[in-house]
Amino acid sequence: MSKKMLGDIMKQAQKLQAEMAKVQEEAKTKTVEAAAGGGMVTAVANGAGEIVSIKIDREVVNPDDVEMLEDLIVAASNEALRRAQEMVQSEMSRLTGGLKLPGMGGLGDLFGK
Repeated sequence: MSKKMLGDIMKQAQKLQAEMAKVQEEAKTKTVEAAAGGGMVTAVANGAGEIVSIKIDREVVNPDDVEMLEDLIVAASNEALRRAQEMVQSEMSRLTGGLKLPGMGGLGDLFGK
């Protein structure tokens, strides 16, 4: 492989890495929503893998059954995080044409995985 070809490949890789970083930054501002218990608990997560809000319907708040509310919060939060991960992966797939490039970003990198 010639030095010119190697240089071109390196430039393309750097450009792709910069574009992926831009997609990651943009994903941080996007949100997804998930609900549990028929909409009684709703969680919103962003593309950075953070829960940004939880909404709880008053009807589900029962001091005698706190465990059910806790389970609904966990379920809604986990689903929102799963959807956020899918959103970021989808954005990255569009950029890379579906290639899985190690070390080149994605929600796993945002979470340190």
